[in-house]
Amino acid sequence: MKRQFDHETLHVYQQSLAFIRWVTPVLDKLPKSLAVWSQLDRASTSVPLNIAEGNGKFTPPDRCKYFDIARGSSLESAAALDVLVAKGLLTEPEIVPGKEILLGVVSMLVGLIRSNSPNRLHEEPVEYRVHAAQ
Repeated sequence: MKRQFDHETLHVYQQSLAFIRWVTPVLDKLPKSLAVWSQLDRASTSVPLNIAEGNGKFTPPDRCKYFDIARGSSLESAAALDVLVAKGLLTEPEIVPGKEILLGVVSMLVGLIRSNSPNRLHEEPVEYRVHAAQ
């Protein structure tokens, strides 16, 4: 039987790695000199690292701190994909698979945050959509 760290068993962690696998070939096709290249690389890398670190914390506030950072980095990654479309470097259909992965990651992180902070104020769930370019 394979031994695993606790964070490796989390679906959200595995999905954050799926996004890394998806975005790496996208980044490989873009010039590293683009500011958005660096932002997307750092933000996407931050997601699984913060999930793992947060999952290893003992108190709910400490866990939520890292899950919040991972959520923010997921949202930043989604925005970076939008920037690439706005710059004409990718098309809307090309980014849909990545944004779908990120949407799942964000949803799961919100669930983890809620389960670790029941007294925290929360926004009502909102359905996110990918808008077609006009």
